[in-house]
Amino acid sequence: MSALSQAHALRHLVETDATWRLLRADNAPVIAALLSAHLGGDNRRLPAAELYELVDHDLDALRAHGFDLPQTAQSYCAEWRKAGFLTRRPAEEARGETFELAPGALGAIRFVEQLAAPRQTVTESRLSSIASQLGQLAIETDPDASRRLEQLHAQRDAIEAQIERINAGDLDVLEPERALERVRDVLAQAEEIPSDFARVRERFEALNRELRARIVESDDTQRAVLDEVFRGVDLIAESDEGRSFSGFSSLVLDPAVGAAFDDDIARVLQREFAADLAPSDRRFLRRFIGTLKDNSGEIHEVITSFARGLRRYVQSQDYQRDRVLRGLLQEALADALPAAEHIKPYRPTNINLELSAVPLASVGSIRLHDPAELNATEPIVEHVAEVADLESLRALARETEIDFAELTTAVNDVLAEREHCTVGEVLERHPASQGVASIVGLLVLAATQGTSDTVSAETVRWRGTDDVRRAATIPIHRFTGRLV
Repeated sequence: MSALSQAHALRHLVETDATWRLLRADNAPVIAALLSAHLGGDNRRLPAAELYELVDHDLDALRAHGFDLPQTAQSYCAEWRKAGFLTRRPAEEARGETFELAPGALGAIRFVEQLAAPRQTVTESRLSSIASQLGQLAIETDPDASRRLEQLHAQRDAIEAQIERINAGDLDVLEPERALERVRDVLAQAEEIPSDFARVRERFEALNRELRARIVESDDTQRAVLDEVFRGVDLIAESDEGRSFSGFSSLVLDPAVGAAFDDDIARVLQREFAADLAPSDRRFLRRFIGTLKDNSGEIHEVITSFARGLRRYVQSQDYQRDRVLRGLLQEALADALPAAEHIKPYRPTNINLELSAVPLASVGSIRLHDPAELNATEPIVEHVAEVADLESLRALARETEIDFAELTTAVNDVLAEREHCTVGEVLERHPASQGVASIVGLLVLAATQGTSDTVSAETVRWRGTDDVRRAATIPIHRFTGRLV
C-alpha cells in the first residue's frame, strides 16, 4: 500500500473509528479513567441510574482538582453513547437501561493501559508461546503423512526423555522470575478477551441488520435469503462469525476443559511466585473461566434472539410492509431528483403536516410526586366544637347575606314621618350597618317597591367594614309607600 492510499485509509479511520475518536477527545484522560474505573473491571455492565450516580460523584472530585467538567453525568454518558464509547441496552431483569463499554472504548482503554505500563523487555515466554503455536500449526496443516508422523515421533521422544529424567530425580522446576513472566503474559492475552466478546456481539448485531436489509431490498429474482429463512436455516448461526463462535463456545462450555482449567489455575496460584501477583490479577484468574462461560452464554442468547426475530420478521409478513415503504421512498427520491434543478431545498412548501397529538418528552423531564412536600411543618391544632347560639349565627349570616329585614324596618321608620323618602334620606337616619351591602340592599328594595329618577342624582355615604368613610353618587330612588 502506498503512502497516499494509506493516508486516505487512516483519515477515514480517524473519522469513523471510536477507538481513535476517544484517544483524540479533549477530555480523553477523564473519559478513559471514568469508563475504566466503573465499566472496565469485574462488573462490565451497570444500570444507567447507578452509573450516573458513580460518575457524578467522580465529577465532583475532578472539578475540585481543577478539571473543567461543566456537564452532568447523564449528559456526558449521552455524549459518550453517541460517540460510540458506550453501548446502551434494555435491562433484562428490571425496567430501565444498562450501559457497557463499546468495543472501541475497550480498545482505547487497553491501549492507554499499555502506554501507562509498557512491557519492559522481550520475554522468553512470549517467544516460546509463538514458537509452540507455529510448530503446532505446521504439524496440523502438513498434508504429508510421513512428515507429520516424523514430527509426532520427535515430540513423543522428547516427552519420554523428560519422563525418564523425572524418574531419575532430575526435576527441572521453572525459576520464580520466569514463571511470573509467563503468568503475566497469560494475563495480557486474557485481558483482551472481553473486547473480543464485545466485537463479536457488535458483529452479530450488524449481521442481523444486514440480513433484514437484504430481505427488504431483495426482489422476486433475488429470494435466496428469504427462501432460506422460510426453510428454517439459521443464517446467523451458519454465518462465518456464527461458526467461529460456536467452536470457541463449545470449547469453553466443555466440562472437562473447564475442570482442567480451574485445576491448573488453582495449582498455579498456590505457588510461591503467585504471591507477587496483584490481588486483582489473582481474582481475574480465578474468575476467568466463569467469565468466559457467562459471556458465551450471553452471546448464545443474542444469536438465538436474532435468529428468532429474523424468522418471525419473515413469517409475519412484516417485511412486505417495509418493502412497500422502501418503494415509496425510492419513488419520492426519484421524483425529487429532477425537481431539485428548479426548486431549492430551503424553499417553503406551504404544506402543513398534522403530527401526532401525543406529546413526546423524556422520562427525565417528569417531576415525581414527593409526599414529603405535603407534610405539615407546624403541629395541627385541634379545635373543639362549641354549641352555637342564635346571636352568633345571626352575625355569621350578616357577614354573608344582606339583612333585608333590617333595611325594610329602617325605610318604614322614615316613611312613618314622611310621605316619601330617598335612599340617601334613609341612610341619614339609619347608617349602613353592613357597609356597601346595605346600599345595594336599599337599591334592590327601591327598584322593586319604589320609583327611580334617572335624571337626578344624590350622594350617599357609609362607613365600610374597614372603618373607612366612603361616598358615591347614585340615581335618585324614592320609596313612596310602606314596604312589605
